[in-house]
Amino acid sequence: MKIGYKLFAEGYSPTELVRQARRAEEVGFDFVEISDHFHPWLDDHGHSSFAWSVLAAIAATTERLELATGVTCPFLRYHPALVAQAAATTALLSGGRFTLGLGTGERLNEHVVGRGWPPVDIRRDMLRESVDIMRLLWSGGYHSYRGTHLQLEDARVFDLPDVPPPIIVAAGGKAAAGLAAEYGDGLFATEADAGLVDGYAHAGGTGPRYAEVSLSWAETEEAAATSAHRMFRFGALGWPVQAELPNISGFESASRFVSVDDIRSSFGCGPDVKAHLAAIRPYEDAGFDHLALTNAGPDPDGFLDFFRDELAPALRVTR
Repeated sequence: MKIGYKLFAEGYSPTELVRQARRAEEVGFDFVEISDHFHPWLDDHGHSSFAWSVLAAIAATTERLELATGVTCPFLRYHPALVAQAAATTALLSGGRFTLGLGTGERLNEHVVGRGWPPVDIRRDMLRESVDIMRLLWSGGYHSYRGTHLQLEDARVFDLPDVPPPIIVAAGGKAAAGLAAEYGDGLFATEADAGLVDGYAHAGGTGPRYAEVSLSWAETEEAAATSAHRMFRFGALGWPVQAELPNISGFESASRFVSVDDIRSSFGCGPDVKAHLAAIRPYEDAGFDHLALTNAGPDPDGFLDFFRDELAPALRVTR
């Protein structure tokens, strides 16, 4: 089991994200994961830096910490050739510590380049073609590709790592779990759903299984729940809504009636290590082996100290 720290790119500046990553390495986290978004979810988040620049800075200022995107949509806001180049460069800068997380994206971030928002089945096909293009480019030499949705013309990535970065594919259902097994080197999820892990394995998947775990540390349970509501109430809307709303004002409106109690039930809240362990265990039981802990509390350093002093030792005992 590897334990990671989710960098909340929508809530903090790029320099603060790099600082938190360095501290995550110091307190014993195995990896950090960062979202790759153009917009934040809510107005008061106030940030959404370019993930690849942040990853480069983290790679240059850490030594053993593994890095991952959680996750990149490689075919609308980006072209997969650019993602292939960015991932190869990040793998080189990090000395092979980088994992490329891919998914079918959210309209909130991808519509900004004016290329429309295809239905999810088309986006899955585009993801397949994107992986084909990236693997071609990582094989070395010049390549062209003509798919149903995506094309590549006489392109080459010159700076390549000896071993291409592994690809983990986000899945929220059986079809996507099968895609992760067929096209990826691992699975990524946000729910403690054993069915996803079983579907991935049944389709032939044998790689690492990543999941995000929602926690909120503060000195009181109420302060933790209130902070989680302020920062993460958009998450209560569910993935179908999160993928389809086109702008921040839509998330503000849609989450208006989400209460603190609605959020409290889905987060490990407060200072008690038992509450956090209770939130983590379902993911372990479901078969995930790479857990990215998301802190929705108001004090990142307090959470990082809590992980070092209480949560990490307790996790070692309970495994």
